Amino acid sequence: MSTPVPTGDELLKVMATLANPHRLRVLAALAGEPDYVSRLARELGISRPLLQVHLRKLEAAGLVTSRSELSEDGKTMKFYEVKPFAIELTPQAIQAAVSTLTVPGADAEGSE
Repeated sequence: MSTPVPTGDELLKVMATLANPHRLRVLAALAGEPDYVSRLARELGISRPLLQVHLRKLEAAGLVTSRSELSEDGKTMKFYEVKPFAIELTPQAIQAAVSTLTVPGADAEGSE
């Protein structure tokens, strides 16, 4: 089975998301098993609000998923886990991705 080729915009989103060391650490911590925000924040030594910012970005890029569960004491716990992904980054993959990039302001250029 072959790996789907991401569009240029998808590739940029994933690469920009992975370009942050905190997010790489979050992915590494979640690679073993799903975890909930409070425990993950303690493990990584970062605040919960900062962790939640990074988790939202990872989720928006399609690299992690989340689900809510009720704890025994009735509190909602949000668990995150890594979605399986593989990105083959070759010159040919970049060439294919570039042809699908959305260029911001491209429509406005011709109208001036």
